[in-house]
Amino acid sequence: MENMDEKTMQAVMGLIMYGGDAKNNAMEAIQAAKRFDFEEAEKKLKSAQESLVCAHNSQTEMLTAEAQGKENTITLLMVHSQDHLMTSITFTDLAKEIVDLYKSLASE
Repeated sequence: MENMDEKTMQAVMGLIMYGGDAKNNAMEAIQAAKRFDFEEAEKKLKSAQESLVCAHNSQTEMLTAEAQGKENTITLLMVHSQDHLMTSITFTDLAKEIVDLYKSLASE
C-alpha cells in the first residue's frame, strides 16, 4: 500500500490482529461462563485483556509518530483497525459483566 509506510502498516495490522484475539477470547470467556467453568472464563478474560494491551501498544506507536510530526494518510484500513480496537474493548468489557452475571446465578 503506497499511502502507508511499513511501520504504520505493522501497527495497523497489530490493532486488527490483537483486537480480534481479544474479542475471540472474550467470547470464549462467555461460553465458558455459560458452562459455569469460571476458571476457564477468567483465563480467557485475562487473555483478552493481554491482547488489548498489545493492541493499545500498536495504537500508541501510531499516536506517538503523529505527535512527533509524522503525517499519516488516513486509509480505510486504518479506520477499520481503530474500529476493530474499539469494538474489542467494548466486547471485552461486556464479557466481564456477563461472566459476573453467570457467577451470581451459580451462587444462588
